[in-house]
Amino acid sequence: MPRPSIPIGSYGQITVRGEPGNYVARALFRDLDGQARQVERRGTSKTKARDNLKAALKDRARTGTGVTAETRIREVVPEWLKKIDVAAEAGDRSPSTAEHYRRQLDRIILPGVGELRLREATVPVLDAFIQTVRTERGPAAAKLTRTVLSGVLGVAVRHGAIPSNPVRDVGRINTNRRKATRALTFDECRAWLKQLRADETAVEKDLPDLCLFMIGTGVRVGEALAVDWSEVDLDAGTVDVGHTLIRVTGVGLVRKTTKTETGERLLILPGFLRSMLGRRYRAGDAEGPVFPDTLGGYRDPSNTRRAFREARGSDGFAWVTTHVFRRTCATILDYAGQSPRAIADQLGHAHVSMTQNHYLGRRIANPGAAAALDAWHDEEESGE
Repeated sequence: MPRPSIPIGSYGQITVRGEPGNYVARALFRDLDGQARQVERRGTSKTKARDNLKAALKDRARTGTGVTAETRIREVVPEWLKKIDVAAEAGDRSPSTAEHYRRQLDRIILPGVGELRLREATVPVLDAFIQTVRTERGPAAAKLTRTVLSGVLGVAVRHGAIPSNPVRDVGRINTNRRKATRALTFDECRAWLKQLRADETAVEKDLPDLCLFMIGTGVRVGEALAVDWSEVDLDAGTVDVGHTLIRVTGVGLVRKTTKTETGERLLILPGFLRSMLGRRYRAGDAEGPVFPDTLGGYRDPSNTRRAFREARGSDGFAWVTTHVFRRTCATILDYAGQSPRAIADQLGHAHVSMTQNHYLGRRIANPGAAAALDAWHDEEESGE
């Protein structure tokens, strides 16, 4: 006859082994999920080890979850990440956000405080850790560390292992003054495009057309690389931007919808982009991505950014990134007198500024934006 299982929330026989000054007491505890897990505590004597174990088992039975004040931070992380993954699958979180959190955990948080027991994760300890991250890695890394740690320790609070989330009382992270936004000026833009077109490697990697498309639409590099020919209407002169490309660890390149409804937008193409895309349409298969890799599939945004970094060199354009093309589009529209709301719609922003209320659902085709971009391109072409 099989031995009866341990009731949920209870523990089995306690065993104590060791030597004088270092004893270990062990017992199986059956958690709420039905799994029996071994719990152990140490002591300088058999009695002390047994008493320490009984106290831990009592705490575990009280929470009923297996997460107690003695649980280490790293042991709570998988449950929090699972919630983030579920949110990403439901579309409530971006897969790239989940990847960003994982990298922060692996590179900074777990090596720094992963072995702390939850009772040891006090405000002074975490404040010192986050301020160290700020000093060594910068304010952005410190803010992300704080966000992730708060989420992880929030799990511990919900399990009853700690009374409150200590991260909430961590000191404010001081940030440096934000650098002024920089876009390509008219002369810089003309010189940059000329440099790209004269670079055989850049031309081979299809950078001139891709760059022109990003300047002429204001889309992000991941959005540009995710555009399929089925989303381009050359007759109407529009492109439907609703997807982006990201690389997910263990999965590969993923084409997903944009982060928000505001990011899904219909853009009217300026004439120079209609001409460029028409040429590409006639020269290619007109199926799949508009800017494919050498095999005709989707291009990796990270590899594309690297290609642009190699093309820019280390002299006058060393500061240029793919996001500069997006800012350049916004600057062109601003100089042309487009309203902040119209520019925000072009870029897929929900907010016109930090002070404006969240604005959803605008998928406005803006003829004025296309006209302004065409005027810029006419000047750029005439100046070559």
